[in-house]
Amino acid sequence: MHIRWFTFFAVILSALVIFGGCTSTIPPSALQPSSVTSQQSLYSQQPEQSAASSGVLTLSVDSLSPGSVLPDVYTCKGASTSPELSWSNIPAGTRSLVLILEDPDAPAGTFTHWLVYNIPPGSGNLAQGQPNVKVLSNDAQQGESSTGSRGYFPPCPPIGSRHRYIFRLYAADITLALPTADRAAIDQALNRHILAKTEFTTTFTR
Repeated sequence: MHIRWFTFFAVILSALVIFGGCTSTIPPSALQPSSVTSQQSLYSQQPEQSAASSGVLTLSVDSLSPGSVLPDVYTCKGASTSPELSWSNIPAGTRSLVLILEDPDAPAGTFTHWLVYNIPPGSGNLAQGQPNVKVLSNDAQQGESSTGSRGYFPPCPPIGSRHRYIFRLYAADITLALPTADRAAIDQALNRHILAKTEFTTTFTR
């Protein structure tokens, strides 16, 4: 009798161990979907990381440091000549560059001192002392300052006041079809066509 009961309990215990072990075991295939998803996410991020490492559009004014004082030679206190400008890291797809020099501290509102558009992207720089003509030697075109005059209008703030003079450079995906242009026409033409932009700020006190 005792042997039968022992055999019965032994069979029941073996069944519990077998079925309990099966329900607690996780098949290896159950882990595969999450592993594949993680790898796919990692690979999809690689192009973004590569794009982020590309160069950023930069602009230099003469040999100045950003925020420094504009030398007198470039203002109404000196020869009123335009400074040398250079740039680098032009983005792919750029058809032309646009340069704007403005004074945001002018008493009557932002004053545009210089407009140069359709600058060839590969030219690399604008030499010092550009003439006040419509078309420059590199085929870039000059627009009108806030005075209505063509070419570079030198900074000349009211006596005793310190103004900022900001050089802005835009990389555009088009060539601007403008025979002549003022600031409003340039802003309108650039709308939705800017690939990159940068700026360089100087100051001047008269």
